[in-house]
Amino acid sequence: MKQQVALAAVTTTAATVMAVVALVRQYWKAKQDRQWGKCQRILRKFSRDCSTPVPKLWQVANAMVSDMGASLSSSDEATSSLNMFVSYSSPLPTGINEKGMYYGVNLRQTKILMVCGRLQGKNQPISDLYVDEVPIPSSVMIGTSQELYDYIAAELVKFVSAHPEKDDEAPANDKKLGFTVSSGDDQSTAISGSNIKLKNFAADTTGVKDLITGMNRALEKHGLKLRVHALVSIFTCLHYSINIAYKRHFRVDSDSRIEQVDDIVGNLAGGRYYDKDCVAAITLGMGTNAAYVDTTQSAPRWHDSLPKKGEIVVCMEWGNFNTCHLPITQYDTSLDAASSNPGHRIFEKMISGMYLGEIVRRVLVRMAQEAALFGQSVPPKLLIPYLLRSPDMAAMHQDTSEDREVVHEKLKEIFGITNLTTMARELVAEVCDIVTERGARLAGAGTVAIVKKLGRIANRRSVIIMEGGLYEHYRIFRNYLHSGVWEMLGNELSDNIVVEHSHGGAGTGPLFLAASPTPDS
Repeated sequence: MKQQVALAAVTTTAATVMAVVALVRQYWKAKQDRQWGKCQRILRKFSRDCSTPVPKLWQVANAMVSDMGASLSSSDEATSSLNMFVSYSSPLPTGINEKGMYYGVNLRQTKILMVCGRLQGKNQPISDLYVDEVPIPSSVMIGTSQELYDYIAAELVKFVSAHPEKDDEAPANDKKLGFTVSSGDDQSTAISGSNIKLKNFAADTTGVKDLITGMNRALEKHGLKLRVHALVSIFTCLHYSINIAYKRHFRVDSDSRIEQVDDIVGNLAGGRYYDKDCVAAITLGMGTNAAYVDTTQSAPRWHDSLPKKGEIVVCMEWGNFNTCHLPITQYDTSLDAASSNPGHRIFEKMISGMYLGEIVRRVLVRMAQEAALFGQSVPPKLLIPYLLRSPDMAAMHQDTSEDREVVHEKLKEIFGITNLTTMARELVAEVCDIVTERGARLAGAGTVAIVKKLGRIANRRSVIIMEGGLYEHYRIFRNYLHSGVWEMLGNELSDNIVVEHSHGGAGTGPLFLAASPTPDS
């Protein structure tokens, strides 16, 4: 009897335990279901807020066209979110007569990049293209400006000797040298008035005209028949450019007047060399910008300074573009508020590589905080701004493995997140997709806006040159951009806009600009 009672007690206890375990499991499953449902609701709302249907894209494009016209007519910032400027007004390459070897130097933070290439005319590609990167010794970094110029000239002697011109190409007089000064992500180069400030160097400030004079003195001293030329007038052919933050160049004439020439203008010159229908160039990398070819009559704001007729290159600074039609979300608003330039460069913050990964991170933070996407505590590294870079985002997004192994590896490597379910990995990839699709389609809308401004959509072929790692290496971004342009134009007009990657390669822009014909020729 006692055994039966004991057995019954044990059975009852076991049943109770099993019931409790079942209730606990049921509780945790219900909680996990609620959390997953919350993640899904966050994702769906984010997707709706980022939506870019064709009518929305046309609203954005038309707003940009309106701002472009206003900026070309007035300097009043109240009339346009864009502050465009005429960046180049000499003839662009024709691709027919430009021949010969051209040399360029790019002074970077701690390195010198030397480039040379041979143009063959008749729209032929660059041949004998060589690039050499040389570190700047610490002794030169702490020396005088002239010591820096002498070091550059000495390295250039070696470079030119290794890649000489052909005998029949040797000019009777000194040849133009493209010379640029680049900043890094910390914007280590800046300009104030006519001064260049190089923060990494002891002799960190120099006048623009002094730099030209000092560099030419060093070139002559080392026996090079290359010269950095001051310009005959502010709108003559580019002989010299200085590259500052966001890779912006400055053209300088003999009176040290400054005309800004963005790196993108070099890409546009290269595009025109290869195709006479090239009308614009767009950079989509860590930053973004656009430049396009217009007529002098289209820029009344500068009619007193421009030639009476001919083509000009307009630098849009389109990262500054803003309109109420942009699909801005709460994550964009918080990103902008926490940035170093709140209220500015809104378009750039939605489409450039610097910010895409950060938008994804902010969405994941909310999912982690409100829906425990990565467990009951938020991974500490997930709270670090800008830790998710666009190349890592692209790798996760483009992961085609069955279990999204790349997503797992990247989240573990960057944020220390482990034990993530396949469903959670898929959700992370979906967030990447939403951000990428929106950014790429907005960039596509900007592309269409440029062509519409020029009145070329309906009946003229227009080539748009794209440059930058985001476009070049992020395949899904590139595909979304192309499909967005196609959807906006439809079957009948889509062939009128050709979007393609630049031909010359990084650093070749100054070579094309140096080869451009002067107005007199």
